[in-house]
Amino acid sequence: MATIPNPPDQLSDSPLTHFDAAGQAHMVDVGAKAETVRVARAAGRIVVSHATLALIVEGRAGKGDVLGIARIAGIQGAKRAADLIPLCHPLALTRVAVEFGIDTADSAVDCIATAECCGRTGVEMEAMTAVATALLTIYDMCKAADRGMCIENVRLLEKQGGKSGHWLREA
Repeated sequence: MATIPNPPDQLSDSPLTHFDAAGQAHMVDVGAKAETVRVARAAGRIVVSHATLALIVEGRAGKGDVLGIARIAGIQGAKRAADLIPLCHPLALTRVAVEFGIDTADSAVDCIATAECCGRTGVEMEAMTAVATALLTIYDMCKAADRGMCIENVRLLEKQGGKSGHWLREA
């Protein structure tokens, strides 16, 4: 079992809010926080072979519309973030959008997901789960043609709302 690197007396000053003063993991109490509009955007990509990219773009993948199915999977993933991430709060999402871009030069599919809600905690985990789920779905749908695909650089791009306000990833 992994140990927490900080002794309990130092955790009360820690920015890691998922640990209590005794060093135990807990779900953060957001009950006293104000409800605000929360928005998060995340991105990632899957690098595939040129032949696989052609299958995706031309709609010739044996399992069907790869990007259409991946879009729906990403939306479902965002809705299930709290089921997958133990201390993540379940949220009433008001919108999830999943978009794809084709990068022919790098033989990759880029994914950007946006998650929104009006609540007491942010939607960063939902946006990143949407991206990861969408990209994993592309892998699943194309693995018969290309087992060497690589999912990379899943990251938060931007978050808005709440006490910490607006955060934007620098280039």
